[in-house]
Amino acid sequence: MNLEIKKATRQSYGEALLELGKENKNIVVLDADLAGATKTELFAKEFPERFFDMGIAEANEMATAAGFATCKKIPYVSTFAVFAAGRSYDQIRSSICYPKLNVKICATHSGITVGEDGATHQMIEDLSMMRTLPNMTVISVSDDTQAKWAVKEISKKEGPVYLRLARLATPVIYEKEYKFEIGKGVQIGEGTDGTVFATGVTVAEALKAQQILKEQGINIRVIDIHTIKPIDKEIIIKSAKETKKLISIEDHNIIGGLGSAISEVLTTEYPTKLIRLGINDTFGKSGKAEKLMEYFHITSQDIINQYL
Repeated sequence: MNLEIKKATRQSYGEALLELGKENKNIVVLDADLAGATKTELFAKEFPERFFDMGIAEANEMATAAGFATCKKIPYVSTFAVFAAGRSYDQIRSSICYPKLNVKICATHSGITVGEDGATHQMIEDLSMMRTLPNMTVISVSDDTQAKWAVKEISKKEGPVYLRLARLATPVIYEKEYKFEIGKGVQIGEGTDGTVFATGVTVAEALKAQQILKEQGINIRVIDIHTIKPIDKEIIIKSAKETKKLISIEDHNIIGGLGSAISEVLTTEYPTKLIRLGINDTFGKSGKAEKLMEYFHITSQDIINQYL
């Protein structure tokens, strides 16, 4: 683990998609006039006959992907999260999830870490929207290694998948050989003073807090919840039983996201207090990503403040 080396998961997505395209000829990629930003341009240059730029027509992009899926292709649909989950919700619900089609929705530029693009482009409701859809698997990756694993792994899984990716470059957490599993969280550390559940860009923040708190004699464990749905109930209950304090942190509205998903598990399985850090039921703002994380209290310092 080297938190000094950083890479955006959208870049990891583009690189992994190119490799996947070489391995599987049934992979097709659709984009919405954003190939440079989503990094699908890497696939487009190598496989122009399997790349389709749908223009600024995201609803049509989803419907077309559904059509590809009925023809035994595996479509990877790319655009910004605000357009993928927001503008195209009806098509995802009725044309992809209802018939349980094998479409992979890969949404980049999620959360307030989109930064200067501002509130209209900062999608902080997508995890909530996507996890309520029957048949949908929801994944939010934390680093380069995990993103590349997820891109390839979801090609093996039949059915709709929503893969959340970030614009912001984040630390590389895992070694290239690390083995992940859909639906299984990753525990980092054995601390019993507390558990921090994190996903996406906030996993690195949780790990920074873990290091600083250790110097103060406070030992916490970090749980990387990369699969929001189906969520790992076992690791949540285990942590609730073994640690003194539970915190969730996410670059997402606190309503309906990671914290809500964990709370749903706890209320039915092992009632315990959970402190939820996230965007507190408000829209985002324009500014540098790092400054916005501070403003909305989703940094390592905000975790530390819960202990010191």
